[in-house]
Amino acid sequence: MITSFLLKTIRFYQKYLSIPLFGRNTCRFSPTCSEYTYQSIAKYGILRGITMGLVQILKCNPFYH
Repeated sequence: MITSFLLKTIRFYQKYLSIPLFGRNTCRFSPTCSEYTYQSIAKYGILRGITMGLVQILKCNPFYH
């Protein structure tokens, strides 16, 4: 139930916020951080999926090698 809500929230963000505001080709990662988080939550569950997504988001800066 919570997993479903989180996955729907990520899809909402992707569809109505991320793509319209930033476009499709602005992320340095493939898949994007939001898609990676979505897939991680779907595959590994809430706790591990969110943790993996946060690690990916923390890597998304100009100072990370």
